[in-house]
Amino acid sequence: MNFVFISPHFPENYWNFCDRLRANGVNVLGIGNAPYETLPALLKSALTEYYRVDSMADYDAMVRAMGYFTFKYGKIDWLESNNEFWLEQDAALRTDFNITTGLKSDEIGKYKRKSVMKEFYRQAGVPVARGLLVTGDTTLEQAQVFIKEVGYPVVAKPDNGVGAIATYKLKNDQDLADFFAKKPAVDYLMEEYVPGEVTTYDGVCNSRGEVLFAASHITRNSIMDMVNEHIPTYYYVNKQVPADVEQAGKATLAAFGATRRFFHLEFFRLTQDKKGLGKKGDIVALEVNMRPAGGFTPDMLNYSQSVDVYQIWADMVAFDEVRHTFKGLKSYCVYAGRRDECNYKLTLSQLEEHCGSHARLFTRMPPALAGTMGDQVAIACFDTMKEVDTFIQTAFAQD
Repeated sequence: MNFVFISPHFPENYWNFCDRLRANGVNVLGIGNAPYETLPALLKSALTEYYRVDSMADYDAMVRAMGYFTFKYGKIDWLESNNEFWLEQDAALRTDFNITTGLKSDEIGKYKRKSVMKEFYRQAGVPVARGLLVTGDTTLEQAQVFIKEVGYPVVAKPDNGVGAIATYKLKNDQDLADFFAKKPAVDYLMEEYVPGEVTTYDGVCNSRGEVLFAASHITRNSIMDMVNEHIPTYYYVNKQVPADVEQAGKATLAAFGATRRFFHLEFFRLTQDKKGLGKKGDIVALEVNMRPAGGFTPDMLNYSQSVDVYQIWADMVAFDEVRHTFKGLKSYCVYAGRRDECNYKLTLSQLEEHCGSHARLFTRMPPALAGTMGDQVAIACFDTMKEVDTFIQTAFAQD
């Protein structure tokens, strides 16, 4: 089997995907923009060959790289980046090279456009927030009519975008006028505000859409405020997937027809009653991502569930099933993303020492992800939520 992995060097933990593929007998071919000599040794050992391009955004260069691999190794069976930024280009390359094991260009829209996702959530029976697609033709007056219906605040986010980047919470008419005056020249989705904490359904599904592995992580603080206002960035992987999250997650995967994927489905759990959406504690749709959750979340799933999600994914690719079992204790795995601009009581090394045997990963976040997830990474595992809360208080305590 010939597998082309796009950008195998970034994020840095993605070398694990290539390593597990290689262990399963897959011929792994990499395309990236980093010089070969800068690749980690473990990644080099996992790749049969690496093709460097000056820019992965240069589609002609990517096509030439694919043509070279096809000429040298024969038909390409798989192509994947597992990276949100490259999903549309991945689909285009699969289309042009007739690779049938993943999404093609005519399918990618439902996974990239938040406005389109809503219909599939509805098909899954999951409530969705009311929204208005703001295009270049949408007027301020039309937005005012929408807001008269749903009330302030409203959230405006790029219809095709990643996470909470360039997302705004509009609280009044002045915020609305400022948004229209400064809005980037892309389509935006304006939605009623949903009071809730974010809970996810993360995992891997096979060619029949069957879930091979799933876990769930929870973010209490607003992700939008984490990005825009730099409030403390933290979330934790739950010990178990709540039954209502599993039900909503599987129904959503079925509605989308998702197969052969790592998936990251986001929902709100209402923290108060919301007319038209549900009661406190109910599940409401947020958005769908057909790739692993960002940053070091795959490693957190491993720490929490005593598994190897990289191996599970590689087993899906090579065998369409999980051939390796990973059984062990489950724990809460918590992430604290600290910012260099803050004067914390404990340095990162002191915090790691303070955690003792609970510590798992203490490092720096790559600059490209630090704006969203913080500069300093502190990941630890605990048996109880009381310990999680204590860790969060300690991690973010400032002088």
